Amino acid sequence: MSATSFFHRSVLLDEVLTAFETVSDGLIVDCTLGLGGHSEALLKNKKDIYLLGIDRDLVAIKCAEDRLIAFGDRFNTVHSDFRDLPNILAEKNLEKRPVNAILLDLGVSSMQIDTATRGFSFQQEGPLDMRMDFSQSETAADIVNSFSEEELANLIYEYGEEPASRVIARQIVDSRETKPINTTTELATLVVKAVNFRERKMGRRVDSSRIHPATRTFQALRIAVNRELTNLDKFIGQAIDLLAPKGRLAVISFHSLEDRIIKNSYRFATGACQCPPRLPLCFCGAKEKVTILTKKPLIANEIEAKTNPRSRSAKLRVCQKTQ
Repeated sequence: MSATSFFHRSVLLDEVLTAFETVSDGLIVDCTLGLGGHSEALLKNKKDIYLLGIDRDLVAIKCAEDRLIAFGDRFNTVHSDFRDLPNILAEKNLEKRPVNAILLDLGVSSMQIDTATRGFSFQQEGPLDMRMDFSQSETAADIVNSFSEEELANLIYEYGEEPASRVIARQIVDSRETKPINTTTELATLVVKAVNFRERKMGRRVDSSRIHPATRTFQALRIAVNRELTNLDKFIGQAIDLLAPKGRLAVISFHSLEDRIIKNSYRFATGACQCPPRLPLCFCGAKEKVTILTKKPLIANEIEAKTNPRSRSAKLRVCQKTQ
């Protein structure tokens, strides 16, 4: 499997290059390397940088290494979770090297979605897996077949923002009593049945033009399996602390839960107090560390949105470390 097998233009590529336009040298960390699209563009445009790429997906790392081989020793890869960045820098003897830019693309790669055996897509038959890192044990099937009805409903509502979460959870629990739910299409069929039942019960006509009924449930399971939101706010704070003065952090998110965490983390890093308004003193410890460069998140332009539908939900927020 090679990078060319899944070649695609990375989301908001021009916007990322613009975000890092002031970064001409030093260390850049691509915390979600994927197939290496963003990293390739940065290495091409900035001849004096050294790039460290991190990813939890070994298949993606291999594809990216094939793609970036021409850049020789200007880049290196690490199979790990980006949340472990401080330790990764120490292990690579890079902890004293100025980090001039950090990129975080929180989306699922095209390779992961389009490979049926990974189990990310409800549009293809495949095992209900959804792991980005095969070294972890828990899969989406484990969650679907072991969580209680209440746990499933809460998970689907919290991570998927799905209003039909309780009906879906009930449908899942009823079905798995007969046999385990082990494939993507099995789960998708159950979710569609539950959502359509709820719509009819509420006197609404089932609208086939809206997003697929399984979209939010699959999102919720993927987030849970890969712990995508766990300590994300803590990582944003760590990343800011690791940046050199005037270093920049750029984060691309794909749904409101991520974007909200990023927005609030950036705001906290500007020194904005997060305490309840009636407290006489500030106890949150907010200190000014960054300047936010994107008052509103950057989104895909009209051309990119048309040519790459997956970019439509992408939002890029950028901040710069103060002196």
